[in-house]
Amino acid sequence: MFRKMYDWVMRLAASRHAPRSLAAISFAESSFFPIPPDVMLGPMVLARPNKAFLYAAICTLASVAGGMFGYGIGFFLEPVGVKILEIFGHPEGEAEFKALFDRFGVAFVVLAGFTPIPYKLITISSGMANFDLLTFIWASAASRGARFFAVAAILKYLGPAMLQEFERRLTLYTIVLLILAVGGILVLKVFL
Repeated sequence: MFRKMYDWVMRLAASRHAPRSLAAISFAESSFFPIPPDVMLGPMVLARPNKAFLYAAICTLASVAGGMFGYGIGFFLEPVGVKILEIFGHPEGEAEFKALFDRFGVAFVVLAGFTPIPYKLITISSGMANFDLLTFIWASAASRGARFFAVAAILKYLGPAMLQEFERRLTLYTIVLLILAVGGILVLKVFL
């Protein structure tokens, strides 16, 4: 299933509707869609390096807007938010994420926004935890922007070889990034 969705996103990246599709994927990924916009951002940057930072800006703005939508799901539609957390493997997610927000607050949002932790889990649980909305917005903008502009810059300046290497070892890099994310959270738990 993951491969079919990945292939679908890659086809969208090659279409004339790519910028709109990129915005839609970025918005949806922040609240309910499982595929990150990076898989579409990469091919678009490689196809048009001169628009790399425009595409990163589209990702950032749409992702923050989608994050606000996810926040709204958690805040106004908590039962729907709980169901989404269950679908993504966190049946006890509400209590788990509330504890993380209580303990780490903005650092948790920033870390999650930059790492491969599914951002929808953070946006929805931010609303459930009644996390300060303005803090959530600026932390999301900073972390998501840093992530998408970093991806755009790397691909713009290092080119196709980087994308080929990433796709060739997609599973390995996903596991490594997940280990780093979990390690980061553990470090925060130990030292904060």
